[in-house]
Amino acid sequence: MSADQITVFLLLFCVMGLFVWGRWRYDLVAFAALIAAVLLDLVPASNAFAGFSSSAVITVAAVLIISKGLSASGAIDRITHIVVPQVKSLALQISSLSGFAAALSAIMNNVGALALLMPATIEAAKKVGRSPSLLLMPLSFGSILGGMITLIGTPPNIIIASYREQALGTPYQMFDFAPVGLVVAATGVLFLALIGWKLIPKERQTASPIDELLEIDAYVAEVAVPKTSAVIGKNIIELEDIADKCELRIAGLIRHNQRILEPARHTLIEAKDILILKAGPKELDKFVEKLGLMIKGGTEKSRALFSSDDVLLIETVVSSDSRLIGRVIGDLRLKSRYGLNLLGLSRQGKTIRTRLHKIVFRSGDVLLLQADEDAVSTNLPLLGLLPLAGRGLQMGKRGHAWLAVGFMASAVVLAAVGVMSLTISLALAALLMVLSGIVPLRDLYESIDWPVIVLVGAMIPVGGALETTGATVLIADSILQLADGWSPVVVLAALLIVTMTLSDVMNNTATAVVMAPVSISMSTQLGVNPDPFLMAVAVGASCAFLTPIGHKNNALIMGPGGYAFGDYWRMGLPLEVIVVLVAVPMILIVWPL
Repeated sequence: MSADQITVFLLLFCVMGLFVWGRWRYDLVAFAALIAAVLLDLVPASNAFAGFSSSAVITVAAVLIISKGLSASGAIDRITHIVVPQVKSLALQISSLSGFAAALSAIMNNVGALALLMPATIEAAKKVGRSPSLLLMPLSFGSILGGMITLIGTPPNIIIASYREQALGTPYQMFDFAPVGLVVAATGVLFLALIGWKLIPKERQTASPIDELLEIDAYVAEVAVPKTSAVIGKNIIELEDIADKCELRIAGLIRHNQRILEPARHTLIEAKDILILKAGPKELDKFVEKLGLMIKGGTEKSRALFSSDDVLLIETVVSSDSRLIGRVIGDLRLKSRYGLNLLGLSRQGKTIRTRLHKIVFRSGDVLLLQADEDAVSTNLPLLGLLPLAGRGLQMGKRGHAWLAVGFMASAVVLAAVGVMSLTISLALAALLMVLSGIVPLRDLYESIDWPVIVLVGAMIPVGGALETTGATVLIADSILQLADGWSPVVVLAALLIVTMTLSDVMNNTATAVVMAPVSISMSTQLGVNPDPFLMAVAVGASCAFLTPIGHKNNALIMGPGGYAFGDYWRMGLPLEVIVVLVAVPMILIVWPL
């Protein structure tokens, strides 16, 4: 093993370790790896940023903009209300939801598909008295399975297609993935509906973490301001500072029998005002004693006390790329900066109501927020928070569903008949989405998942370093030695399993970048067609079902479903076994050795 090979392997192991650790975001890890590769002379400085000019990067960005357009136009909403069933049959409900998620993920970003379907899924579960935990994991897994059906369904497919063009001269086309992807997805959805849901732990099947978060009655208090109180003359800003130190939330005030849930920041507190507080017993006692207030008794306490026609009480989930992740709640000042009053937080099924200011946000946290409609419309997308219930707060140009679908379909047709490449046709469709106003110009750059773009652009040169140093040949040799004497079919299955395992612990796009050149090297050494090996990598990179860190969708459902880290493998492991058993023969039928 040469010095360069040792160096690139050490770099790769560091990258994998940081991906698993999760302390740093994956785009930062990838970019740091790129700079390290340049400094270590593994990647020429002149080629350091060549990955960002790759067609794969443009394709991913275009797909994200088109996905935003399909969502903003109302095209998906119209179908969702029909497809999402409120039925007593759990198998039918799961098959409909996960099947629709798979179909939707074939034509748009699968994270976006899940975000669109999650509120309707939770609502459907509530209406039939079922825990959302029974539906959300099958929904997530279904959306991941659907991404395998088309080239644009998931970034790993785009990476594999781009690498095939580089290695063999021509890329995969839009529906080259469909024969294998459709069969694997259909089989997976059938498993989820008939068997998979039964593998979810019993305690998750009966409890609803969202309902528990909404049960705030015991934490509601109304306190009166007597004439002798030290709070008289203080404004709302000063009062909120004191409330933060006492670890409670001010949800509004009542003055002259009028409830004001969003008092102006400089409103002065007067005698006989009644403050609406959300606090635990200890925190409430501390606050009342400090300011000389009086707890009122005998009042009705309910969720309605926190909301009105102008002020909403809304549940949201922290997305995997939210700017809140890793930050202390108390340092963010959500109320003063963003107009979002945090009343409660649920993490892996456990509700946290007190000492919120010391909590550090994590991906998948479910937040109970009080805010007006403007703050919800503007600041939830800004902070990477996804609503878990439909509120009629729609952005973009509603009512242009058919126009958005037409742009998308035209791009696919133009590429299919050879008028232009898929990258160009998708870029054209994305441009038309913006010019027509379906995706407002102000939302254009917000619709692009920039961490994914940075990840793809940074990892392509790092993947190239694996090839130029001969490291891919060494990896291929190692796998072939483990399967020494076995047929190419067994080697193909081994490659699929190795890729799938990597995807469970590191980002699936990075997995595709690393394993694509390995697959070509293996097929070359075996003297067989490289296409089945590339397809095995595409399938394996997309199938991350064992952990919540392998795929964004798995992280997104963790809080709303109340799942623990170890819950995923219960359903995910048998699903991955099924994928291997179905995918290998299908690959060999469609792409013979």
